[in-house]
Amino acid sequence: MLKVSERRACKALGQHRSTQRKAPRGKDDEAALVAELIEFARSYGRYGYRKVAALLRADGWLVNDKRVERLWRQEGLKVPARQPKRARLWDGDGSCIRLRPEHRNHVWSYDFVETRTHDGRKFRMLNVLDEFSRECLAIRVDRKLKAADVIDVLSDLFILRGVPAHIRSDNGPEFIAKSVQSWIAAWSAPLGVDGAGPED
Repeated sequence: MLKVSERRACKALGQHRSTQRKAPRGKDDEAALVAELIEFARSYGRYGYRKVAALLRADGWLVNDKRVERLWRQEGLKVPARQPKRARLWDGDGSCIRLRPEHRNHVWSYDFVETRTHDGRKFRMLNVLDEFSRECLAIRVDRKLKAADVIDVLSDLFILRGVPAHIRSDNGPEFIAKSVQSWIAAWSAPLGVDGAGPED
Protein backbone atom coordinates (compact mmCIF):
# COMPACT_ATOMS: atom_id res chain seq x y z
CA MET A 1 0.00 0.00 0.00
CA LEU A 2 1.38 3.40 -1.01
CA LYS A 3 2.03 5.83 1.81
CA VAL A 4 0.42 8.85 0.18
CA SER A 5 -1.49 11.51 2.05
CA GLU A 6 -5.23 11.86 1.50
CA ARG A 7 -4.72 15.41 0.25
CA ARG A 8 -2.19 14.35 -2.41
CA ALA A 9 -4.22 11.29 -3.49
CA CYS A 10 -7.41 13.34 -3.90
CA LYS A 11 -5.51 16.03 -5.81
CA ALA A 12 -4.07 13.41 -8.18
CA LEU A 13 -7.52 11.88 -8.77
CA GLY A 14 -9.29 15.25 -9.05
CA GLN A 15 -11.64 14.44 -6.20
CA HIS A 16 -12.72 16.59 -3.30
CA ARG A 17 -11.43 15.34 0.04
CA SER A 18 -14.97 15.23 1.47
CA THR A 19 -15.77 12.29 -0.83
CA GLN A 20 -13.46 10.15 1.32
CA ARG A 21 -15.25 10.98 4.54
CA LYS A 22 -18.95 11.23 3.65
CA ALA A 23 -20.63 7.85 3.81
CA PRO A 24 -23.08 7.41 0.93
CA ARG A 25 -26.70 7.55 2.01
CA GLY A 26 -28.67 4.43 1.34
CA LYS A 27 -31.97 4.41 -0.56
CA ASP A 28 -33.65 1.61 1.31
CA ASP A 29 -36.83 3.65 1.64
CA GLU A 30 -37.04 4.69 -2.02
CA ALA A 31 -39.35 1.90 -3.16
CA ALA A 32 -41.80 2.56 -0.32
CA LEU A 33 -41.60 6.31 -0.89
CA VAL A 34 -42.29 5.94 -4.61
CA ALA A 35 -45.24 3.64 -3.89
CA GLU A 36 -46.79 6.20 -1.52
CA LEU A 37 -46.00 9.04 -3.94
CA ILE A 38 -47.87 7.26 -6.73
CA GLU A 39 -50.78 6.52 -4.40
CA PHE A 40 -51.08 10.20 -3.44
CA ALA A 41 -50.81 11.23 -7.11
CA ARG A 42 -53.65 8.82 -7.93
CA SER A 43 -55.84 9.97 -5.06
CA TYR A 44 -55.25 13.70 -5.59
CA GLY A 45 -55.19 13.97 -9.37
CA ARG A 46 -55.06 17.78 -9.43
CA TYR A 47 -52.07 18.03 -7.03
CA GLY A 48 -48.54 18.74 -8.24
CA TYR A 49 -45.35 17.43 -6.66
CA ARG A 50 -45.13 20.26 -4.08
CA LYS A 51 -48.54 19.50 -2.60
CA VAL A 52 -47.81 15.79 -2.69
CA ALA A 53 -44.50 16.45 -0.89
CA ALA A 54 -46.46 18.27 1.84
CA LEU A 55 -48.80 15.28 2.14
CA LEU A 56 -45.82 12.93 2.43
CA ARG A 57 -44.29 15.05 5.19
CA ALA A 58 -47.63 15.14 6.99
CA ASP A 59 -47.61 11.35 6.73
CA GLY A 60 -44.23 11.17 8.48
CA TRP A 61 -41.76 11.14 5.58
CA LEU A 62 -38.60 13.29 5.93
CA VAL A 63 -38.41 14.47 2.33
CA ASN A 64 -37.88 17.81 0.68
CA ASP A 65 -39.51 19.12 -2.48
CA LYS A 66 -36.41 18.47 -4.64
CA ARG A 67 -36.35 14.76 -3.87
CA VAL A 68 -40.07 14.42 -4.47
CA GLU A 69 -39.71 16.34 -7.75
CA ARG A 70 -36.92 13.97 -8.88
CA LEU A 71 -39.02 10.90 -8.12
CA TRP A 72 -42.10 12.57 -9.64
CA ARG A 73 -40.27 13.08 -12.94
CA GLN A 74 -38.64 9.66 -12.74
CA GLU A 75 -42.08 8.02 -12.54
CA GLY A 76 -43.45 10.17 -15.38
CA LEU A 77 -46.12 11.76 -13.21
CA LYS A 78 -47.76 15.00 -14.23
CA VAL A 79 -50.77 17.11 -13.35
CA PRO A 80 -53.55 16.55 -15.92
CA ALA A 81 -54.46 19.60 -18.00
CA ARG A 82 -57.53 21.47 -16.83
CA GLN A 83 -60.65 20.90 -18.88
CA PRO A 84 -62.32 23.93 -20.39
CA LYS A 85 -65.38 24.99 -18.41
CA ARG A 86 -67.76 24.04 -21.21
CA ALA A 87 -66.21 20.60 -21.47
CA ARG A 88 -67.38 19.41 -18.08
CA LEU A 89 -70.52 19.17 -16.04
CA TRP A 90 -70.24 18.73 -12.28
CA ASP A 91 -72.71 17.13 -9.92
CA GLY A 92 -73.47 18.62 -6.51
CA ASP A 93 -70.89 16.40 -4.81
CA GLY A 94 -68.13 17.52 -7.17
CA SER A 95 -68.09 14.37 -9.32
CA CYS A 96 -67.94 14.61 -13.07
CA ILE A 97 -71.08 13.21 -14.66
CA ARG A 98 -70.60 14.42 -18.23
CA LEU A 99 -71.29 11.68 -20.76
CA ARG A 100 -68.28 11.10 -23.00
CA PRO A 101 -69.01 10.36 -26.67
CA GLU A 102 -67.73 6.96 -27.81
CA HIS A 103 -68.64 6.92 -31.51
CA ARG A 104 -70.39 8.94 -34.21
CA ASN A 105 -74.04 9.74 -33.49
CA HIS A 106 -73.54 8.88 -29.83
CA VAL A 107 -73.73 12.43 -28.40
CA TRP A 108 -74.92 15.53 -30.24
CA SER A 109 -74.98 19.00 -28.75
CA TYR A 110 -76.73 22.15 -29.89
CA ASP A 111 -75.74 25.64 -28.94
CA PHE A 112 -76.86 29.21 -29.64
CA VAL A 113 -74.46 31.97 -30.68
CA GLU A 114 -75.60 35.58 -30.80
CA THR A 115 -73.89 38.57 -32.45
CA ARG A 116 -74.76 41.77 -34.32
CA THR A 117 -74.54 42.99 -37.89
CA HIS A 118 -72.85 46.30 -38.79
CA ASP A 119 -76.12 48.19 -38.22
CA GLY A 120 -76.36 46.93 -34.63
CA ARG A 121 -79.18 44.44 -35.22
CA LYS A 122 -78.86 41.11 -33.44
CA PHE A 123 -78.94 37.73 -35.13
CA ARG A 124 -78.61 34.23 -33.75
CA MET A 125 -77.06 30.99 -34.96
CA LEU A 126 -78.14 27.51 -33.94
CA ASN A 127 -75.24 25.05 -34.24
CA VAL A 128 -75.58 21.27 -33.95
CA LEU A 129 -72.38 19.32 -33.34
CA ASP A 130 -71.42 15.65 -33.23
CA GLU A 131 -69.20 15.60 -30.12
CA PHE A 132 -67.24 12.50 -31.14
CA SER A 133 -66.16 13.61 -34.63
CA ARG A 134 -66.43 17.37 -33.85
CA GLU A 135 -68.37 17.67 -37.11
CA CYS A 136 -70.82 20.56 -37.39
CA LEU A 137 -74.02 18.88 -38.51
CA ALA A 138 -76.11 22.00 -39.07
CA ILE A 139 -76.12 25.79 -38.71
CA ARG A 140 -79.38 27.76 -38.75
CA VAL A 141 -79.06 31.57 -38.90
CA ASP A 142 -81.92 34.00 -38.26
CA ARG A 143 -82.82 37.18 -36.41
CA LYS A 144 -84.83 35.09 -33.98
CA LEU A 145 -84.74 31.37 -33.33
CA LYS A 146 -87.75 29.75 -31.73
CA ALA A 147 -88.45 26.26 -30.46
CA ALA A 148 -90.05 25.40 -33.81
CA ASP A 149 -86.72 26.19 -35.54
CA VAL A 150 -84.84 23.84 -33.23
CA ILE A 151 -87.35 21.06 -33.91
CA ASP A 152 -87.14 21.74 -37.65
CA VAL A 153 -83.34 21.45 -37.72
CA LEU A 154 -83.22 18.37 -35.49
CA SER A 155 -85.97 16.57 -37.40
CA ASP A 156 -84.06 17.02 -40.68
CA LEU A 157 -80.92 15.63 -39.05
CA PHE A 158 -82.78 12.68 -37.52
CA ILE A 159 -84.08 11.76 -40.97
CA LEU A 160 -80.65 12.14 -42.61
CA ARG A 161 -78.44 10.63 -39.94
CA GLY A 162 -80.67 8.73 -37.55
CA VAL A 163 -81.44 9.50 -33.91
CA PRO A 164 -78.38 9.98 -31.64
CA ALA A 165 -78.14 8.16 -28.33
CA HIS A 166 -77.95 11.45 -26.42
CA ILE A 167 -78.54 15.16 -27.12
CA ARG A 168 -76.88 17.80 -24.99
CA SER A 169 -77.98 21.44 -24.85
CA ASP A 170 -75.71 24.25 -23.64
CA ASN A 171 -78.67 25.93 -21.99
CA GLY A 172 -80.08 26.42 -18.53
CA PRO A 173 -83.26 24.47 -17.76
CA GLU A 174 -85.28 27.66 -17.31
CA PHE A 175 -84.67 28.53 -20.98
CA ILE A 176 -85.31 25.13 -22.56
CA ALA A 177 -88.64 25.12 -24.33
CA LYS A 178 -90.98 22.36 -23.14
CA SER A 179 -92.05 21.69 -26.71
CA VAL A 180 -88.43 20.86 -27.64
CA GLN A 181 -88.02 18.64 -24.60
CA SER A 182 -91.18 16.69 -25.24
CA TRP A 183 -90.40 16.37 -28.97
CA ILE A 184 -86.91 14.99 -28.27
CA ALA A 185 -88.32 12.64 -25.62
CA ALA A 186 -90.79 11.30 -28.18
CA TRP A 187 -87.79 10.26 -30.31
CA SER A 188 -86.27 8.51 -27.25
CA ALA A 189 -83.08 10.62 -27.30
CA PRO A 190 -82.15 11.64 -23.74
CA LEU A 191 -81.60 15.39 -23.32
CA GLY A 192 -78.70 16.66 -21.23
CA VAL A 193 -78.78 20.24 -20.04
CA ASP A 194 -76.05 22.69 -19.02
CA GLY A 195 -76.91 27.11 -20.01
CA ALA A 196 -79.82 30.50 -22.97
CA GLY A 197 -81.86 28.68 -25.50
CA PRO A 198 -84.68 28.88 -27.97
CA GLU A 199 -87.58 31.20 -27.44
CA ASP A 200 -90.85 29.30 -27.17
